[in-house]
Amino acid sequence: MNRKQKRALGRILAAAALFAASWLPALPDPARLALQGAAYLLVGFDVLQKAALGVAHGQVFDENFLMGVATLGALALGRWEESVEVMLFYQVGELFQSCAVGKSRRSIAALMDIRPDAANLERDGGVETVDPEQVAVGDVILIRPGERVPLDGRVLEGVSSLNTSALTGESLPRDVQPGDEVISGCVNEGGLLRVEVTRPFGQSTVSRILELVEDSAMKKARAENFITRFARWYTPAVCLAALALAVLPPLFLGGWAEWVRRALTFLVISCPCALVISVPLSFFGGIGGASRAGILVKGGTDLEGLAAAGTVVFDKTGTLTRGVFEVSEVLPADGVSARQLLETAALAEQFSSHPIAVSLRRAAGVEPAPGRVKEVAEAAGHGVTALVDGVPVAVGGARLMERLGVDFVPAAGAGSAVYVAVNGAFAGSVLISDRPKPTAKGAVESLRRAGVRTVMLTGDSEAAARAMAGELGIDEVRAGLLPGDKVACVEALLAQKRPRTTLVFVGDGINDAPVLTRADVGVAMGAMGSDAAIEAADVVLMDDDPAKLWLAIRAARRCLAVVRQNILFTLGVKGACLALGAAGLVGMQAAIFADVGVMVLAVLNAMRTLHAARE
Repeated sequence: MNRKQKRALGRILAAAALFAASWLPALPDPARLALQGAAYLLVGFDVLQKAALGVAHGQVFDENFLMGVATLGALALGRWEESVEVMLFYQVGELFQSCAVGKSRRSIAALMDIRPDAANLERDGGVETVDPEQVAVGDVILIRPGERVPLDGRVLEGVSSLNTSALTGESLPRDVQPGDEVISGCVNEGGLLRVEVTRPFGQSTVSRILELVEDSAMKKARAENFITRFARWYTPAVCLAALALAVLPPLFLGGWAEWVRRALTFLVISCPCALVISVPLSFFGGIGGASRAGILVKGGTDLEGLAAAGTVVFDKTGTLTRGVFEVSEVLPADGVSARQLLETAALAEQFSSHPIAVSLRRAAGVEPAPGRVKEVAEAAGHGVTALVDGVPVAVGGARLMERLGVDFVPAAGAGSAVYVAVNGAFAGSVLISDRPKPTAKGAVESLRRAGVRTVMLTGDSEAAARAMAGELGIDEVRAGLLPGDKVACVEALLAQKRPRTTLVFVGDGINDAPVLTRADVGVAMGAMGSDAAIEAADVVLMDDDPAKLWLAIRAARRCLAVVRQNILFTLGVKGACLALGAAGLVGMQAAIFADVGVMVLAVLNAMRTLHAARE
């Protein structure tokens, strides 16, 4: 408990003691009323104060107003003991709610521990401890064993294991060595690392995570908006109904005191706090629980979208596959050696960061030679043209060859074909292969068992795409697509989706950003995904594991089930209690007990969403 909650508990216990003392035998009535009045003020003063402030600011109809009117009315009728009991029950419920919300907040606050406090910066031959925000790109930092990685970077020296559990929810450490990328928020569990910073703190992985979590509360789900609108109309309606109950029946039947008591009981029962608290808490808990599993959901609307997933569309490279391409076969044209073909392709692609370009450079083993390459032009989804040693070279897919009018021989075999043209003549082709991620097939199978349609979109060749889709069990595949083609395919799939379902797109590249935005729910790979993809997405999988997608959908469905349970349960019990209160069959004590009981049960049920993302 925090200090505020402890003070609230102290007031409740003190008021309960005073109220109990008021029932001592042989206590004179003035002393009994004084003790009950003191107990009422002790637990009810803050409620009356909030109600008065609400009226002063034009926000009249809230639970504080309802509780204030009901208890003051009971005091006016001489039912002091009822006023104290009602306020005591109410404050116990409020304390319970505060503790429940605090637990949910702490689950997300635990994620905030990934924020590094300092960085060990190498400067002027020494090491200086500075704020991570003061470190610039290109600076070298030291990360000692047991310290948290403060910024994204590349290992220059040292071999170690990184604990990534705070980011990904996985306990298995990741080994790093010189040349490997490290991301902020991980804990160095092994040796000393010298790391060159590649991103400023504001753009680092840990900063993006914290920003996403902090912004998640800004996007309300439809169920949350429904509750907000419901409370706005419901509270004035029940106040008018209570007023009518207090005034109209006695005009014909008499018994003003009895009908006023029933109206006050009606007001107490009508308090909508169970709904107002439990529904947002369910979404808050679902988002917090998912974040601990390495799934960042940007808002309640996105959680609802995941729960209604009927079609999941995957990008291939880097999403379903490792994105680590290897040259599997070199097919030079007549008069061209395999070595010469690889070197030419690698030189033309030396400025590209595309995985295929990296694989070509790695296979060729050539050193960067900017002086040999000029006039580089890259066409997204097509390939690259450049002058290599003064000779025009084109490296890319079949579309690039067709666009340039090169008479090429289509490559046969598994993998992506990269065609090379030198001085307008076909020089040969290189086959590049990629392997699926270990969990990709299981993720697709889980989705299919749940009745979710799976589609794969890729710029790869038809043969390579069909082979990969068959291996993973994908329902449909569309190959040879440019970024614009992917958007058109998603538009067509959106038109085909079943009613009341959503389309989820999963991607990682910068070319996926338009599709992530267009889909009902965009899911980005967070560890290796591009900044543009992560910004455009609604959900981020921090460890690039496709299996986390099904985990996210399942957790979202559990969260929405809890929300529906709370809404139906609360409205059902409220409706029954309101009818009983209006008929005079339950008193105020029973009414507030039922109200607080409903709230406690609804909050307890909402807390289950904290664990909805557990595997």
